[in-house]
Amino acid sequence: MERTGPADREGREGRADRRPVRVMVVDDHPMWRDAVARDLAAAGFDVVATAGDGRQAVRRAQAAVPEVLVLDLNLPELPGVRVCKELVGSLPGLRVLVLSASGEHADVLEAVKSGATGYLLKSASTEELVDAVRRTAVGDAVFTPGLAGLVLGEYRRLASEPAPSPGAGEPNAPRLTDRETEVLRLVAKGLSYKQIAERLVISHRTVQNHVQNTLGKLQLHNRVELVRYAIERGLDDIDA
Repeated sequence: MERTGPADREGREGRADRRPVRVMVVDDHPMWRDAVARDLAAAGFDVVATAGDGRQAVRRAQAAVPEVLVLDLNLPELPGVRVCKELVGSLPGLRVLVLSASGEHADVLEAVKSGATGYLLKSASTEELVDAVRRTAVGDAVFTPGLAGLVLGEYRRLASEPAPSPGAGEPNAPRLTDRETEVLRLVAKGLSYKQIAERLVISHRTVQNHVQNTLGKLQLHNRVELVRYAIERGLDDIDA
């Protein structure tokens, strides 16, 4: 009889849910929007909605409840960053992958601060887009090469500024488990959820659960705030 350990069981649990990832595509160019939706559907995703302007995107996303939003920034009616902030705040568990023609640092940082978990340039290939959506769905932070360092640098800059921290100096501050602290430390070092899962020999889902539990305990809202919290406490400087 084959013996299985906790890591094996977690891995099987992570693979048990075989339903397609629910994706929505938002872009104001119909041909581009339709092409992206078609490519993602062909790759096995469930494209539950598309939209061509910001206000339409908010309405349709709240009705369709996608798991991943593939979002252009330059939208009529409501800017992409406003769409991102509003939907991340109203749809728990939604992950946003920005797909934009702009590689300007200001646009990238504004998108991340609004709650986007990834940023891909439109020059990416179909294979790169499909891989990025898959990784975004499991909680990885996905960025076009060269942009990840920019974002991590901004995390560090924000952490150097004085800001109120949940639980800081409070006797009743929420306590994290050893595993939650370990996951938080690796997030602060810039590791993706996939890399954390491999490092700790646990499943993607388990990593996601630890991150969600930590966000709840610390009363934080997204990965940006979580990384800032960790860097402020020097967790990124502790050797792995």
